[in-house]
Amino acid sequence: MSYTLNKNRKSVLFTIVLLLVINGLGSFFFHRFDLTKDKRYTLSTTSLKIVSQVNEPLFIKVYMQGDLPAEFKRLQQETRQLLEEFEAYNKNINFEFIDPLENEDDSMDNIKSLYSKGLTPVNITVDDKGKQSQAMVFPWAIAYYKNKEVNIPLLKNIMGASTTEKVIGSVQHLEFSIADALNKVTVDKQKKIAVIKGNGELQDIRMAKFLLQIRESYHIGPFTLDSVATNPINSLEALKKYDLAIIAKPTETFSDAEKQVLDQFIINGGKSLWLIDQATAEMDSLYNPAGATLAFPKDLGLNDMFFKYGFRINPDLVKDELGSPIKLATGEQGSATQYQDFNWKFAPLVYPESQHPIVKNLGGIKFDFSNSIDTLKNGIKKVVLLQSSKYSKKIGTPVEINLNMVSEETSPNHYINTGDIPMSVLLEGNFKSVYENRVLAFTQSDFKTSAKPSKMIVISDGDLIKNQLDKDGSPVELGFDQRSGNLYDNKDFMLNCVNYLLDDTGLINIRSKDLDLPLLDKNKVSDKYTQTQLLTIGLPLVILGVFGFAFTYIRKKKYSK
Repeated sequence: MSYTLNKNRKSVLFTIVLLLVINGLGSFFFHRFDLTKDKRYTLSTTSLKIVSQVNEPLFIKVYMQGDLPAEFKRLQQETRQLLEEFEAYNKNINFEFIDPLENEDDSMDNIKSLYSKGLTPVNITVDDKGKQSQAMVFPWAIAYYKNKEVNIPLLKNIMGASTTEKVIGSVQHLEFSIADALNKVTVDKQKKIAVIKGNGELQDIRMAKFLLQIRESYHIGPFTLDSVATNPINSLEALKKYDLAIIAKPTETFSDAEKQVLDQFIINGGKSLWLIDQATAEMDSLYNPAGATLAFPKDLGLNDMFFKYGFRINPDLVKDELGSPIKLATGEQGSATQYQDFNWKFAPLVYPESQHPIVKNLGGIKFDFSNSIDTLKNGIKKVVLLQSSKYSKKIGTPVEINLNMVSEETSPNHYINTGDIPMSVLLEGNFKSVYENRVLAFTQSDFKTSAKPSKMIVISDGDLIKNQLDKDGSPVELGFDQRSGNLYDNKDFMLNCVNYLLDDTGLINIRSKDLDLPLLDKNKVSDKYTQTQLLTIGLPLVILGVFGFAFTYIRKKKYSK
C-alpha cells in the first residue's frame, strides 16, 4: 500500500514539474493554435502588421449583447473569438460587449446616441417554432484610439439574402472589418487622391458616400483642370503630388492640354480610375409621359488616349437578360394604380466571375446604361474585372430607349456568341504616352514618352460611383437603389479599386478570405426539433455518463484488489 502511495506521489510530482517547465517555456515562446479547418481564427499577415502598430491603449465597444436571436448569437460568438485573437497579440487592445437595450430607462437615450454616430439598428423577425416576434439588434462596434474613433460594421448587408445568410457572409468579412477599423485609427493618412473637376464630372453630393468612405483612409481633394488653359506646367506639377486621379463621368470634351496633363501624370507613375460614359442615356429622362428617351454617342476627346493605353470604350449600350428590377405602374391611373417589378435589361446586374482580389467574394454590382470595352494588344497586362452575362449583347447608338421594352420576349437564340462583354478592366504596366511622336499641346521640358510602371482601372459606366438622393436631397448609401429597395455591392467594389490602385492590397486579401461556414437547414431542424435536441444535448450527456460510469467501475475494480 505504501509502495502504491509513493508511486502516486512521484507521478503527481512529475506532472507538476512538467507543467511548470511547459509553462516556463510558454512564457518565452508565443503561439496560438487554430484547429479550424479553414483557419478562421488565424490572423493574416496584414492584420498582424496592423496590430503591431497599436502602441497605446485601444478600446473596442461591441453593441451585441443581451437576448439576441440565434443567428446573431453566432455572429456575437465569432466576433468575440476574433477579438480575443487581436487582444492576444497585443495587450494594448481591449474590448467590451455592451447591451444598449439592457436598461429600459436609458435605452431610448442609448439608441439616439448610436443613431447620431451612424450606427443604425437591424429590425428582424424572429421565428421560434412558428411564433414570430420582432427584435432590434445593433450589429456595430466602435474602436477608440487616442483622440480618434471609427465605426466597425459587423453585419454585411447582402441583397436578397436571409438573416442567416447575411450573418454567414458577415463572419466571412469580420477580420477585414476589424483590421480595417484598426488601420484607420492607428495609421496616419499618407496617400493623396485627386477628384478631377472641370469637364462636367459628377457633383460631390452625387459621390458623397464614396468620398466620405475613402476620406477615412486617404487625403482627398478636388483638382480642377480649368487652370490648365492659363498655366499647364503648374497644373501638371500640382497633379504629380497626388497618387491617384479619379475621373468620374465627365460630360464635356477634354482639350489637348488637359489630356497632356493627365497623360504625363500617368506616365510618371500616377494611378487613375476612369468611370466613363461613351453614350448619353439617363434613367431619370425615361420618366416622362412618353416613357422614352434617345441614347446617343458622346465624344469626350479621350479615344486616342485610351487606344494608346490599350483599350477602347465603345459608344453602345449593353443589354443583359440578367438585369436589375425596376418598379413600373400597371393598370389604370388613379386609385387602381399598382406597381410591379420588371426586369430592366439596360441595368446589368453583374456577379464577378474573376478570382482577382478586387472582385473576389463580392455580390451583385449594378450598372446603368453601360458601354462595352475592347482590349487591345500593346504589352500592357489586362484583367477583366466585371463582364456581362452570356445572355447579353451590344446595342448601337443612337437608339430610342423605351420603358415598354420590359415586355419584350427573348430566347437564348438571340444571344449566340454575343455575351460576356467586358465592362471593367484593370491595366498594369509601362504605359506609352499618347503624345509620343506628336506635337505637344504645350511646351514641356521634362516630357516623357514612357517612364514608371503604373496602374489604372477603367469602368464603362459613370453611374457606378453615383449615390442616389432621398426626398430631402441627402445622399443615400452607395449601391442602394431606392426604386427597388435593393442594396448592391457597388461601394465595396469601388473601395477595393482604390485600395488596389494605391497598393493597399493586404486589406483586399483579408476581404477575399475564404471561410467554410455550413448553414443549418431550418426546415429540417423545425420538423425534427425533438430529435435535434436529443442529438445535440442528450447524446453528449449520455456519452459523458457512460464514460463516468465506466471510469468509476474500472477504478473500483483496480483498487479493490
